Amino acid sequence: MLKLDEIQMRLLREVADLHKVPEGAYNIRSNSESAGRASTQNIEIIPREDGQGLTVKIKDGTRNESVHIPVVMTKSGLKEVVYNDFYIGEDCDVTIVAGCGIDNCGDADSEHDGIHRFYVGKNSKVRYVEKHYGSGDGRGKRILNPGTEVYQDEGSTMEMEMVQIKGVDDTVRTTKAELKSRARLVVRERLMTHGDQKAVSTYVVSLDGEDASADVVSRSVARDDSYQKFDAKLVGNAACKGHTECDSIIMDNGRILAVPALEANDVDAALVHEAAIGKIAGEQITKLMTLGLSEAEAEQQIINGFLK
Repeated sequence: MLKLDEIQMRLLREVADLHKVPEGAYNIRSNSESAGRASTQNIEIIPREDGQGLTVKIKDGTRNESVHIPVVMTKSGLKEVVYNDFYIGEDCDVTIVAGCGIDNCGDADSEHDGIHRFYVGKNSKVRYVEKHYGSGDGRGKRILNPGTEVYQDEGSTMEMEMVQIKGVDDTVRTTKAELKSRARLVVRERLMTHGDQKAVSTYVVSLDGEDASADVVSRSVARDDSYQKFDAKLVGNAACKGHTECDSIIMDNGRILAVPALEANDVDAALVHEAAIGKIAGEQITKLMTLGLSEAEAEQQIINGFLK
């Protein structure tokens, strides 16, 4: 593995909780180059010939193993598109940790567009963690546009944790999923924007098999002059269950748009959407201030708990 500087290591800690070379399979990408890669007996990481991504193959029956594929960028003006394909065999139980951290101290925009495709085999369970983080005092933007496609075979489970809490100026997050019978999708999105940042999250989930289910929940905070849009569509093509929820706190001059869409193409498709947008209740702040916190500290405590 190439030696990374302190800024790159800080980004790795933020997006992948890595303090050293991870155990198991991994690929660390730094400024559009591989900084280290390792496969295991059950997990093979194959670089694309054009250098713009990976193919990850996980053997049938692989359990209690992980794959780390974080990206860090510290060069101002760098823009890249990366394609990663994951082929998860049958009867697996694995964790995949991705995420991107950008530190931009220059005047040019830096951008990472990561396209991830997951092909989840029968009765397999995948936990996927994707964290985005931005830092740096330059005038150039930190732009992240993740695209995720999930194709789930019968009886499979995909649990996705999508997190963006700090420093990303613009993001368009697009997720598409197709579920066969008895497949289960769970998404937990946590998002905070501030300044004049913009964030758009779009989900389209097709429940194509009998007893397929999806639970897509987003919690977000919009501060200052930032803007957010949560656009979630569930398509029930069989006897299935689907639920989406948008729960948001709006502050200062922030703006939030929730766009629910439910499409039932089967009489036994049970689809539900919930949405709530509001400010922090004054009594919550008052109660915490009676415990000795300042107003700003009370506000931050509430936000931390909400996004936990």
